[in-house]
Amino acid sequence: MLKNNVEADVRVKFIKAETMQVKLAENVGITPSHVNRRIKKSKHIANKTFIQMLESLGYDIELIYVKREGE
Repeated sequence: MLKNNVEADVRVKFIKAETMQVKLAENVGITPSHVNRRIKKSKHIANKTFIQMLESLGYDIELIYVKREGE
C-alpha cells in the first residue's frame, strides 16, 4: 500500500515552489493535462508492479521528499 497522499504532496510542493502545473509540464517536457492526469491518479504515479511486489513481501511504501541542496 502506498501510504502517501501523492496528490496532496505534489500540490503542497507546487505552493512551496510558487509554481504551476504549466511550468512543471514545461520543465519536464510534457503537457499540462498530462501533469494533471498523473496527479489526480496518484496511485498510478508509482509503478503498480513494484507496489504489488513489495505488498506481497509484507511491505507498505512511504515516500520521503528531500529538497536537493543548492536549489
